[in-house]
Amino acid sequence: MSKLVSAAHAASLIKDGMVVSVSSSSGLGCPDAVLAAIGERFDAEGHPKAITTLHPIAAGDMYGIKGIDHLAKPGLLKRTLCGSYPSGPSSSEPPQIWKMIGDNSVAAYNVPSGILFDMHREAAAKRPGVLTKVGLDTFADPRHQGCAMNAAASEPIVSVQQFDGEEWLYFRAIVPNISIIRATTADERGNLTYEHEGAYLGGLEQALAARNNGGIVIAQVKRVVENGTLKPHDVRVPGVLVDHIVVAPDQLQTTQTPYDPAISGEIFRPLSTFRTPEMNIQKVIARRVAMELRDGMAVNIGFGISANVPRILLEEGQHGKVTWVIEQGAVGGVPLLDFKFGCASNAEAIMPSPHQFIYFQAGGFDASLLSFLQIDRHGSVNVSKLSARPHVTAGAGGFVDITARAKKIVFSGFFNAGAKLSLANGAIRIDQEGKVKKIVEEVEHISFSGKRAVAQGQDITYVTERCVMKLTPDGLMVTELAPGVDLERDVLAQAEIPLGVANDLKVTPASLYQDRPIGLSLNGGASLGGAHG
Repeated sequence: MSKLVSAAHAASLIKDGMVVSVSSSSGLGCPDAVLAAIGERFDAEGHPKAITTLHPIAAGDMYGIKGIDHLAKPGLLKRTLCGSYPSGPSSSEPPQIWKMIGDNSVAAYNVPSGILFDMHREAAAKRPGVLTKVGLDTFADPRHQGCAMNAAASEPIVSVQQFDGEEWLYFRAIVPNISIIRATTADERGNLTYEHEGAYLGGLEQALAARNNGGIVIAQVKRVVENGTLKPHDVRVPGVLVDHIVVAPDQLQTTQTPYDPAISGEIFRPLSTFRTPEMNIQKVIARRVAMELRDGMAVNIGFGISANVPRILLEEGQHGKVTWVIEQGAVGGVPLLDFKFGCASNAEAIMPSPHQFIYFQAGGFDASLLSFLQIDRHGSVNVSKLSARPHVTAGAGGFVDITARAKKIVFSGFFNAGAKLSLANGAIRIDQEGKVKKIVEEVEHISFSGKRAVAQGQDITYVTERCVMKLTPDGLMVTELAPGVDLERDVLAQAEIPLGVANDLKVTPASLYQDRPIGLSLNGGASLGGAHG
């Protein structure tokens, strides 16, 4: 019997009240044709009603791949658990899912991505749930928000448990009735290969979770080939786990990208083809972040200013001295920017995302370079929630998993919001001060716990355009000042909280603020004139 079905038929398999798991990372690997068919069926028939969806990373974007927004219809979507949500500039119209979250017409949860993958694995093995220290003292902790994004998310999904004399978070496994995954090619038996995909994500775990519990697995692919023509080593999800195949020949590889063979590792780009950052304040911050790295490190990067650090290393002739590792699964190469973030070109390997998260959750890597929206008196960081402009933030994604035990974290961002800044004569100039403080008494959402970082002995640095700060047991301490910046007026007075100042306060090298290579070295010891060792 053929496994080939239409997207409309696949949508008809979803019954009222079902739990549906979707494999996607924003536009990357999104089974958008099947999600669109579900929304179209609801518009025509009023079914399925009251479904729950699970999105370990995210489904869809604000730039042409609607993803979860196909399902964001009152009556269709009852509850959703997502690692992150579609995000974009404040000037853009918010996605429908954010409107539903805001008016409490869906129970919405933001669950750390690695934990959501863990929940699938436990469901697949018919174990009760996930016992983890990831998320303690963050918004995932039930003593804070317990992952709830709105008042409608009133049903607890996480509890605090004592086990073997220690405190843990317990997330009960949720069993999907349907898993919707995506690949490039299926043979007639449903074996799936991913040769045009930028990542494997967690399709195998999601398929196992549904199949092992009597559910259905739907795979969206570009094409179908004859049985026996796929090499067994290339098959990432075996056909015994796949019930139905939907062919969508025009599926995008990732956001606004029909197909780029360098993303899927089929070709390697010359290093000269990668764009290096233009000279601006963000580049200065990225340069200073790069100074924190050393030869031989395995380093995670997140979205934002830190995403430019690999390009700084390229420009400085240091490419290859650091191995980049990103949550979607790429290891090595050059992580991509903007709409293609989450993909890498010239990668050495692509791991399944759930396995990458195991690496992250246990702190097996050397450092992480991440952004911040707010920092508070404890050194805690918010990246996941801004009530005034909710769709500007995607939620936490893998941030909580990555930071839980990371040995070294470098957070980067602007000291406050809205300032007008310029560069002149190897220094920074503040032309107009910003109105929104980012160094605050208490962050709106604890994405990273400074208290736990201190208790665990993590090495935490905050790099801004004005200064560098370190997290100490006594709070935030300014350790380095940018040239052209007045400590009292431009730093201490612009924070809502008292900041400590190091006795040996250093000055960031003026070379970082000039439009020429800075002579970066990752070999350890003093660098760039001893500004930071």
